[in-house]
Amino acid sequence: MKSFEELGLSENMLGVLRKRGFEEPTPIQQKIIPFILGERRDVVAQAQTGTGKTAAFGIPIIEQIDARAKHVKTLILVPTRELAIQAAEELNSLKGSKKLQIAPIYGGQSIGLQLKRLQQGVDIVVGTPGRVIDHLNRGSLRLDGISFLVFDEADEMLNMGFIDEINDILKFVPAERQTMLFSATMPKPVLLIAKRYMNEYEIISDKQRQQTTSLTDQIYFEVHEQDKFEALCRIIDMEPDFYGLIFCRTRTETDDIAAKLAARGYSASAIHGEINQPQREKIMRSFRERKVSILVATDVAARGIDVNDLSHVVNYALPQDPESYVHRVGRTGRAGKEGTAITFVTPRESRPLDIIRRVSGAPIRRGNIPGVDEVIAAKRGRLKNEIETLMQTENLDTYNAMAADLLRGTDPVSVLAACLRLSFKDELDTGRYREIQNIESVDNKGRTRLFVARGRRQGVSPQSLVKFIRQHTDIKDKLIHDIQIHDDYTLVSVPFAEAEIILRKSRQKKGRPVISKAKAVKRNPR
Repeated sequence: MKSFEELGLSENMLGVLRKRGFEEPTPIQQKIIPFILGERRDVVAQAQTGTGKTAAFGIPIIEQIDARAKHVKTLILVPTRELAIQAAEELNSLKGSKKLQIAPIYGGQSIGLQLKRLQQGVDIVVGTPGRVIDHLNRGSLRLDGISFLVFDEADEMLNMGFIDEINDILKFVPAERQTMLFSATMPKPVLLIAKRYMNEYEIISDKQRQQTTSLTDQIYFEVHEQDKFEALCRIIDMEPDFYGLIFCRTRTETDDIAAKLAARGYSASAIHGEINQPQREKIMRSFRERKVSILVATDVAARGIDVNDLSHVVNYALPQDPESYVHRVGRTGRAGKEGTAITFVTPRESRPLDIIRRVSGAPIRRGNIPGVDEVIAAKRGRLKNEIETLMQTENLDTYNAMAADLLRGTDPVSVLAACLRLSFKDELDTGRYREIQNIESVDNKGRTRLFVARGRRQGVSPQSLVKFIRQHTDIKDKLIHDIQIHDDYTLVSVPFAEAEIILRKSRQKKGRPVISKAKAVKRNPR
């Protein structure tokens, strides 16, 4: 295992990596960084999830760029605007004192803002193919001086139909350049791009695959964008001791969510790239000491956060690549302790969720957002337990005389109710919560819903159900979705063909089948 010091990096970069919490290079970084620093050949890199690909190509590119030259020196093509923002943020966090201008260019952002930014001068452009072509055709972006061209998530760009845009973009770049192609898989179309547009290239592969831990229960909730914060509050309030990380996509969103949580009475702080190092250390110290129980962060800012006993990780914004998902989820379920990973999914995000499932192999099940009555009932139960524990363990002599005085000639229920109201204010007020709009499942197309005549009381868990189905039918875990466990029954979704196999196997058993087709039911709008 090489260290970053052994990879030939500058003191400026080594200092940045130490501040960002990078302790040692990942296997793909060990291979890619010295290759790009020492070679002028092209590279095709295959790396699975959780390998730090952005830093693998970003670090050596930043090391070699001359900031004095006033033209675009690097183009990084990515499939989605979310990945453009994320990659640009990470590259900004790696430049240190080097005066580089890095700009994300993507559809959906004001074209005027992008034109202004490009006119001011940019060293590295991170862009989606459609918007890059737009700027090339306008003449607002010139690529004739680039030294580095990067295709990030190349297989996904092809899956999204960007081959024509890629072909057009390559007409604008010089022949003398170093090209890097990164892809989780290597289908024929990706290799054809390499053969057609790259010079003599080296193939570098990292065959290691990072999986999400079996100690982490992974759940996604279908929710409209405007209902995410309400759903988050309900989930936090259902937990007796919520201690977790909430991942947002941008610094602005991070600040906004942390401020809203604090205003609602939660102990929350935000952490992102614009927070200076002393303030970051102060926030992290408070988080580790549990003076702050909720940390709202961007992916880049979460680098270096190493806390083993997190109860939850919440993807407030869906990560657009499996690598980020695995990194995020891997922060809970550590050191032998169970954890929960929650992901919010909007109606338009079914495809990215499927990609994350397919590439990472993560067993993500669908959950229902708790209703207001459920949340209030959970709070009441906790308050009752706290009061009973206090009565059994604490010396209450200081309050006995006052209690006797209050109870003299007064209804004891009214006295206790007033004390609870004084102590817990509006904790049990249903008015704290608002209705959440019902949303149809984004994951039921092409699948059959099955009813399992066993539930929580019979010891069913997501892990035991998946194991049972796998052992009796040989169906792969990743095809089993949307597990909902109730007291005496369980619901689960699988593709049509696999459902028929499960039903046939179940009918072959003597007696009433344990598994049958589920009847359609209306979902609770809460």
